[in-house]
Amino acid sequence: QVHLVESGGGLVQAGGSLTLSCAVSGIMFSDTNQAWYRQGPGKQREMVAIIHSSGYRNYADFVKDRFTISRDFVENTVSLQMNSLKPEDTGVYYCNTWPVDSADSWGQGTQVTVSS
Repeated sequence: QVHLVESGGGLVQAGGSLTLSCAVSGIMFSDTNQAWYRQGPGKQREMVAIIHSSGYRNYADFVKDRFTISRDFVENTVSLQMNSLKPEDTGVYYCNTWPVDSADSWGQGTQVTVSS
């Protein structure tokens, strides 16, 4: 069973930056695609960025050219560098595999709040 612990969220002004980190355990990290998701207030959870086991990256259109996903195969972590943050980026950010293996696999997430 995958275990996910997200960190790095906080309060930042619009235009600012944050870096999120996710510690992954319980799975063969090197063999899986990893992703960041987010859930804004009153919204459904949505995919933000994916990094495939090959290293290939996909981004949602709303974060393209602002966010960068990366992974560390030694530490088994996935990171999300977020630049030029906007108030609409506010939400709880989660990491998980892509696709998600189990509805029970979600961690607590980390809150990102962007003030205008």
